[in-house]
Amino acid sequence: MSILKRYSLLCDLYLALQLAFWPTLRQMWATPSLLFQPTAVSRIFMSHVWSAFGPGIDENNVQLKTSLITQNAYGIVLDLGAGHGHTAKYLDTTRVTKYVALEPNVFMHDEIRRTADAAGFSEAAGTLLLLACGAEDTTTILTSLGGYQPVDTLVSVLTLCSVPEPQETIKSLATEVLKPGGQVLLFEHVQNPQPHIAWWQTFWSPLWALAFDGCKLDRPTHAWIQQVGGWAREELTGVDGEDEEHLFWHRVGKFVKAT
Repeated sequence: MSILKRYSLLCDLYLALQLAFWPTLRQMWATPSLLFQPTAVSRIFMSHVWSAFGPGIDENNVQLKTSLITQNAYGIVLDLGAGHGHTAKYLDTTRVTKYVALEPNVFMHDEIRRTADAAGFSEAAGTLLLLACGAEDTTTILTSLGGYQPVDTLVSVLTLCSVPEPQETIKSLATEVLKPGGQVLLFEHVQNPQPHIAWWQTFWSPLWALAFDGCKLDRPTHAWIQQVGGWAREELTGVDGEDEEHLFWHRVGKFVKAT
């Protein structure tokens, strides 16, 4: 692994700091109590970062998301870590009855509403449900959707890298929230299978998590989903043309729960 690849993410870290530091500081100046709310400060920072990074990341993956989401999503769709609601753009309104955007960062909620509305999903029509809890809060998810195993399609796009207690969360979502016959649609950066690259992912993760609201580079998320078991079908691939020695090594997958 070249030196350039080992340190490549420093450019993204610098750009994130450049874009989000002063806007975050201005909000802290206007609301001094934020000094005692580190989680809120992190989310304010991330909201500014994602305003700059999110549209480009989405644009670079249009073909992948169309193939993964548009062609598969149906019924009640739960979007983990909805961000700015980009997933809504890829949902077929003739097949999806409700878009449930799960986003604990309330500073992103207005953008989710705008994006979802443009895609044909709204709170007024009952086709958009916006939840401010995290993916680990399955109790709130189930209560909000009216009972056990209410979701047909669970979408995770660059999200499970940052949820707390990821293995327990993944298991709870798969067993308690997803219907029998339902599906998980996955697009995540995960732990690289090459040990020397995984070492660098672990090395950078604490610093990266500070700038990107808890995001970890070294989680084998795809393997944790497989380990849940109970899947009638598993499809897991990489991203065409992606460098195998990349710190951001992605897996794309579809897991269908047994009935």
